[in-house]
Amino acid sequence: MSELLIDKSSGVLTITLNRLDKKNSLTRTMYAGMAEALAQADADATLSAAVIQGHETVFSAGNDIGEFLNRLASGEESPAFQFLRAISVFSKPLLAAVCGPAVGIGTTMLFHCDLVYAGDNAAFSMPFVNLGLCPEAASSYLAPQLMGYGRAAEALLLGEPFLAETALEMGLVSRIVPPSEASALAQRQARKLAAKPLGSLIETKRLLKKSQAPIVAERLLEEGTSFARLLTEPAAREAFTAFLEKRKPDFSKF
Repeated sequence: MSELLIDKSSGVLTITLNRLDKKNSLTRTMYAGMAEALAQADADATLSAAVIQGHETVFSAGNDIGEFLNRLASGEESPAFQFLRAISVFSKPLLAAVCGPAVGIGTTMLFHCDLVYAGDNAAFSMPFVNLGLCPEAASSYLAPQLMGYGRAAEALLLGEPFLAETALEMGLVSRIVPPSEASALAQRQARKLAAKPLGSLIETKRLLKKSQAPIVAERLLEEGTSFARLLTEPAAREAFTAFLEKRKPDFSKF
């Protein structure tokens, strides 16, 4: 069974994370598939919006730790970075349906979405520091812009989860619904958008994001460089090894 389901219908690209046995943790292959699907949809005049969704019990547990332990997913040319670039420059409305845990990139990708519909079981977290890493997806810029510095610092420095109601209050989430309704709502909204003039949608989104676009592009690169460096250092190796061994990491010697 494919770990990534791609559907194009009714003017909407739908990307479904389909690795439920691994809590939809993201692999190089999944990143590459999502980046390619978004790039193709951006160039396809028959598609006017895109939706990213998981399962009603889990959106994504973030990056596949096993790949990170083997240092397979870092650098500007990596599939993960290509996905981040694709999602940050996608010119059409981008929606997400998020239920259950949204960890790491499962949360930071949402900063690039225009509309996010969350199940009332959603839990968001950005535990990069806890893994010996730093923020990615330009979240070190976008999180303070959306949440305010204090909340962003708490979320990024402590890495503790926050729930759907907090995400709604911050503006990360557009609406909260029962988990069984999140994907259907995202699809309805995407199809509403697909019925509108595509040129107007694209120009409106461009204007909305114009002031932040160059900063986001620069921050993606800067974060990517720091992330790749930290990934090779002992603290990250200890964090990932501890995760796989189901124990608490010991950073006292680093």
